[in-house]
Amino acid sequence: MSSTAAGPAATPNKRPAFWQGWFSRAKSGMDALPMHLPVRLGSAGMTQTKAAPVRVLGFDQALAWVTVALLAWGLVMVYSASIALPDNPRFARAGYSPTYFLTRHVASIVIAFVAALLAFQVPMRTWERAAPWLFVASLLLLVAVLIPHIGINVNGARRWLPMGFMRFQPSELAKLAMIMYAASYMVRKMEIKERFFRAVLPMGVAVVVVGMLVMAEPDMGAFMVIAVIAMGILFLGGVNARMFFLIAALVVVAFGTIVASSPWRRERIFAYLDPWSEEHALGKGYQLSHSLIAIGRGEIFGVGLGGSVEKLHWLPEAHTDFLMAVIGEEFGLVGVLLAIGLFLWLTRRIMHIGRQAIALDRVFAGLVAQGVGIWIGFQAFINMGVNLGALPTKGLTLPLMSFGGSAILMNVVALAVVLRIDYENRVLMRGGRV
Repeated sequence: MSSTAAGPAATPNKRPAFWQGWFSRAKSGMDALPMHLPVRLGSAGMTQTKAAPVRVLGFDQALAWVTVALLAWGLVMVYSASIALPDNPRFARAGYSPTYFLTRHVASIVIAFVAALLAFQVPMRTWERAAPWLFVASLLLLVAVLIPHIGINVNGARRWLPMGFMRFQPSELAKLAMIMYAASYMVRKMEIKERFFRAVLPMGVAVVVVGMLVMAEPDMGAFMVIAVIAMGILFLGGVNARMFFLIAALVVVAFGTIVASSPWRRERIFAYLDPWSEEHALGKGYQLSHSLIAIGRGEIFGVGLGGSVEKLHWLPEAHTDFLMAVIGEEFGLVGVLLAIGLFLWLTRRIMHIGRQAIALDRVFAGLVAQGVGIWIGFQAFINMGVNLGALPTKGLTLPLMSFGGSAILMNVVALAVVLRIDYENRVLMRGGRV
């Protein structure tokens, strides 16, 4: 009787046979993982919860592969949309070959991948310290592009700087710099976010300064994206709702005033409202009307890759601003929905990574990730809306897909920063340090 009573206490490590078999098989896969992960629950501090037997190291491979898929699809579509451009008198005099734009796009992607690999190596605490200096550097470049004989003037717009291997557009850097600076600002001013003038006014001044420089190029589309990024980070950073709606109203009034005071911008709005009229069909409504014709020709399944007719000198800028119209013509409604779905998933995943970082008390990293999500999602929304005739024409490219070296470079670098944030999240959840 004594041996029976003492049995359980004397042999506490004994388990049933089926339990030992399962445990021996699972042990090798779980040795590298902690049995507890830190999870923050409100203001109650840190608590412990059991970890699931899943891989927590590395980075979000699904996000990386969706990015690669969009880049590859964009590369194919840029080639398809630009292959006939050398026959256009506008480009024939320059002696462009049918692969001219394809070659430059490939070079841009290669440069972007190298820059992304370097950006991924930089810890987020370094990005946080460098955020104000990155913002100042972007302002200096925006000033430099306006200086005669330095900035490159194309069709009346002075937006590019010669970099030897590419023409760099400082407004693309300004988008990422605004994300970094706004996130850093909200972290530093978190304790005064309920006071309008002390919390919001300095940020508003920064946006106005950037806006004035960008509008001098002119590039209203980039200014719109930068303003939306700043507003989104202020809102996600916890600024009072009344302040936010006041800022939103001021921004709407400001853009309305800009449009009302510019005759050619007013004409774009009228052309958007009636692109088929005799007055607009060959003027400001020309691109929109031919974009709608291209998408209409595609119907459900499209006319096939390379079969677009509108890209044959009918639709201007088919390889840049109106690439989605060529996708709609060659891949039909199926292709348009696939592109929308990929960008929707990409934006949602980036926002999730940002929320995860904030839950781990990494506010700066979380706001940066969400700022990138706002940037990619909003710009894709505007570009698709313009191509589909739902929004007035704006000079914004489709992220990751349209031709444009600066845009590709900064989009890929921004996504590399998001992957770095996700990597650091996984390290922290494993119990490590970053």
